[in-house]
Amino acid sequence: MKNILVIGSGVMGAAFTVPCIDNNHKVTLCEPYNFKLINKILKKKNFHPNLKLNLSRKLVVKKFTPLIFKKKWDLIVIAVSSAGINLIRENLKYLKKKCPILILTKGLKFEKNNKRIITMSEQLNKGNKKYNLSVLKGPCLAGELARKIKSSVVIANKNIKIAKSIGKLISTRYYKIEYSNDVRGVEICSAIKNIYSMMIGAGEGLNTSSSIFRKSISEMVYLTKFFKGKEETVYGLAGIGDLYVSALGGRNSRMGEYLGKGFTFKNVKKKFMPNDTIEGAELAFEIAPFILKKINNGKIPLMIELLKAISKNKKLNIRL
Repeated sequence: MKNILVIGSGVMGAAFTVPCIDNNHKVTLCEPYNFKLINKILKKKNFHPNLKLNLSRKLVVKKFTPLIFKKKWDLIVIAVSSAGINLIRENLKYLKKKCPILILTKGLKFEKNNKRIITMSEQLNKGNKKYNLSVLKGPCLAGELARKIKSSVVIANKNIKIAKSIGKLISTRYYKIEYSNDVRGVEICSAIKNIYSMMIGAGEGLNTSSSIFRKSISEMVYLTKFFKGKEETVYGLAGIGDLYVSALGGRNSRMGEYLGKGFTFKNVKKKFMPNDTIEGAELAFEIAPFILKKINNGKIPLMIELLKAISKNKKLNIRL
């Protein structure tokens, strides 16, 4: 039995506790932001209102405090939003004993001062103190994982032995793990697929969406290699695998559908999706200043059109 801390009580963080507990680990789920959610979970005896299911009674649920890092953990799992990574980084200084850290958070950040794009693991490791970081990505819907539907993901670490040691802790008959040493490529793919899933969702029919899917893969290869990732990663779980799941449905694809019908982003948010977090749109706002100026626009026309539609609130123009 190992002690596992999961930070972030949203659907993915909560779902991730399921295989961990099935492997007989002692798991603590804590929340640094949404205290309303954590109170609901506690009040309803570990019923998660967003997943609409009961989490294990063995699961320890509590509000986040920096002092939680002073306890002894065998694995720390980061499942906050990309905006929450800074909070985690600032509080990791309280970590008394070194332990593996696994990042579920997807996203990229544009550093204005250095004019560069960095990944979530790079953001977490920005300080003087460096941590033992791995990332987990792939086509895994939280609701399906929580209901133990067979899912596969990839854990990336430059040291494959570390990735495999984490995999042994969390893999089950329904939660299969693959491994990669291409940390940057895995993080790039898992982030940009949200943008391409919007483009695919914007297709006027299956024929159009299929063409966009094929061109999206070509652009993902170009961008992944541009950011020093491996081309082969695009064809794995973090690339095509995750893109497929996102393109079939969800908030990014739904936003893309509205954009494809001629609505502007602000109009869609106000009229149809006021309470939805659109990960691809948040990423578009973050990376648009870099992508539009620093990358050959002719190589990534789909990405460019989507970034303009989101960041400049223009109507989406799909060119095939």
